[in-house]
Amino acid sequence: MKVFATLLLSISLQGAYRIPPPTPPADHVVAKQPARKGGRWYFAENGHAVYCLGPVRLLPQPEGGLQRVATFCQGDKNMVPLKD
Repeated sequence: MKVFATLLLSISLQGAYRIPPPTPPADHVVAKQPARKGGRWYFAENGHAVYCLGPVRLLPQPEGGLQRVATFCQGDKNMVPLKD
């Protein structure tokens, strides 16, 4: 009876079951990728996808009408005509 009472008391006491503290994560070397600057992917008139950082503008055409262009695109392109 005393053994049973001692066992019951030791189980019910707080701290009887100690959980080991979490171990800190190991130092992993992670290659950082350059962050994007908030651009978007667009479908260009020539059929390719382009990544542009600037806004989409509407430019007037000599024969009349408007053409949508994406501005400040990846590479050396300042404006890329977009497919509607």
